[in-house]
Amino acid sequence: MELLKQRILQDGKCLSEGVLKVDNFINHQIDPQLLMSIGIEFARRFAYARATKILTIEASGIAPAVMAGYCMGIPVIFAKKSQPCTMNNALQSNVHSFTRNNDYTITVNSDFIKPTDRILVIDDFLAYGSAANALINIVEQAGATIVGMGFLIEKDFQNGGKMLREKGYTVESLARIEALGKDLIKFCD
Repeated sequence: MELLKQRILQDGKCLSEGVLKVDNFINHQIDPQLLMSIGIEFARRFAYARATKILTIEASGIAPAVMAGYCMGIPVIFAKKSQPCTMNNALQSNVHSFTRNNDYTITVNSDFIKPTDRILVIDDFLAYGSAANALINIVEQAGATIVGMGFLIEKDFQNGGKMLREKGYTVESLARIEALGKDLIKFCD
């Protein structure tokens, strides 16, 4: 998606090899016009999938997932990073955050994902695939089906996308990055 790539080049910052900061337009301060364009693009790319719900993880995946859900006319569920005392029947899975270098457990109320659901996973980044695998695990626990996985930015060199594709998942990334370094953001051809 050229609009997203141009915005990454214009406003993204490479903090170190492997770390891209996009908090001024995607995952802290949000550009709603850009996110609406992203929602439209995901709706276009996954129109064939007949998804019934979108699943993401709080917090950075919520905005693009909501925009895609709005464009597709389907509900959005986000996995919580801690289980509230009001939630019974929790589906849980573990995630390792490479950005924060810690592990946490994500939780989804099992009332929200049924075996008949066709789930589209949407998230901001795909790196090593830890968050994606945790969401896959949640969907498997519910007995539902994943019909696709969409990411705003895929760090191709960290192999999460390769791993998901080898498992047979349809993965659509709007901007695939081949390399990051000091003053370097190189997209895949």
